Amino acid sequence: MKDNLLIFGSKDFNNSLNEIKEYLNFSLLYYDKNSFLESSVRSIKLVLVDSVICNDPEILYQLNKIKDKPLLLLQKKNLSTIMKVNFSNIIVLPLSLTEIINSITNLITTKKFNQNSFVKVKGYIVDKNERKLKKENLFITITEREIQLIELLFNEEKPISKKSILKKVWRYADDADTHTIETHVYRLRKKILNKFNDANFITNLKTGYTI
Repeated sequence: MKDNLLIFGSKDFNNSLNEIKEYLNFSLLYYDKNSFLESSVRSIKLVLVDSVICNDPEILYQLNKIKDKPLLLLQKKNLSTIMKVNFSNIIVLPLSLTEIINSITNLITTKKFNQNSFVKVKGYIVDKNERKLKKENLFITITEREIQLIELLFNEEKPISKKSILKKVWRYADDADTHTIETHVYRLRKKILNKFNDANFITNLKTGYTI
């Protein structure tokens, strides 16, 4: 399945892309202020911007509203001193088609990696690569099982029972029971309390645990 790109381009720019789109490994969606829906940005992997139209206040406004998506600027000269958008990368033309495709692919890959590696939870960052829970300049080392536990509790919209945790995290391991859950939660809460002075990161309710 092809990744979707949102294009903010001039008429000439868009026509040029249409001429080569059969060589691209991406699906192209062109910005049109008369029909553009903000909800459509959710399926977008990258935003490609033509510098020619960046003096348009409406374009700048829309670009600055886009969060958590890589923004790639294509320009013929260095205009960074007057830009009012935080671009992820700037490509100075001319470049070959292969180089442009590689730049797009690298940005998308990096974004996907970061999304899979870092999770924001209640003001904390779960760093899966380093196996750390971070907040400001402080951190604690956490286990792979603790990472799974945090993600599960955070992603659930309601408290989750010990039996459900046992099923989804421990997958009914022979050496695991509800006391295993209690022990892991206790140890994790203790580490968080000692380092961050936070006794409410994980809440224990009658119906189960939640974050």
